Amino acid sequence: MKVLVTGITGFIGSELAHRILEEGHEIKGLVRHVVGRDFEPIKDIKNKIDIIPCDFKDFYSVRSSIKKANPDVVMHLGALSPVRLSFEHPLEYQNSNYLSTINIAESIRDLYGPEKVRLIAASTAEVYGMQEETPFGENLKLEPSSPYAVSKASMDIYLRMLSKVYDFNGVILRNSNTFGRKYDSGFFTEYLITNMLKGDEVYVGAENSVRDYMYVEDHVNSYLLAMKTPEAKGQAFNISGGVGYSNKEWTLKIADMLGFSKEKIHFGEYPPGYPNRPLSSDQPYLVLDSSKAQKILGWKQTVSIDEGLKKTIEHWKKRK
Repeated sequence: MKVLVTGITGFIGSELAHRILEEGHEIKGLVRHVVGRDFEPIKDIKNKIDIIPCDFKDFYSVRSSIKKANPDVVMHLGALSPVRLSFEHPLEYQNSNYLSTINIAESIRDLYGPEKVRLIAASTAEVYGMQEETPFGENLKLEPSSPYAVSKASMDIYLRMLSKVYDFNGVILRNSNTFGRKYDSGFFTEYLITNMLKGDEVYVGAENSVRDYMYVEDHVNSYLLAMKTPEAKGQAFNISGGVGYSNKEWTLKIADMLGFSKEKIHFGEYPPGYPNRPLSSDQPYLVLDSSKAQKILGWKQTVSIDEGLKKTIEHWKKRK
């Protein structure tokens, strides 16, 4: 198949690109117009990918780029993702995450009709917001509690509307916290690992907030299964490890694996200069029920949490 990936230089996009090529598909990547873009995550396969520049905020640029790619499947992962920064740049997040998705979906519909090309879009566990503290199912009302989550929830709702009204061939994946980054140490798990490896002080603000986790390989698997499963059309799926860890438990787990001194861990404090986030927006519990994905997509967690953490730790040890 001809697969078009947005966000191909990002965390999941780059890992997905490698797997798509391994499976023998043709791959193209849409990238935003950014000066000095870093292609490091795909440098080893860049000569096998047709990179197409695109202004995602402009419908005609998106339409022209998709027409050039002529894909069978579009995997839309390109987005602004740091939640805290969305409070400082709310409009930018809506434009980049919500409006760009409309441009992609409507370009596909305009060029090929509603059914020919499958659009698989990255939503997020964050769209659920504040709910009762039991694993969240897909039928819950979305209650986003950050500008980032609003941008993703809006995208999510729009695509489901297209599926209902036009029988649009869309699939939405609401993936939980994923670790295994190779280039970005700014997210929670990688922040903990890299700081502990350096022997630096570690700060854990919302120590009692509960999240579930999965290794990147299982995240990528969900996209490949969504691409291959006809029954996924028009549906949203949770993809998650399903086991909740408080931020404190997760931190201590990694510290134990690394033999890191607990005296250097500051619970209840954020790192100096950390972007401010309203306390009332912090979700105390965010754990997903992925039984629907297991039943329809055949998805399951194949890499245990401990195995995934060991792989991530070994990678960052080599980069020290």
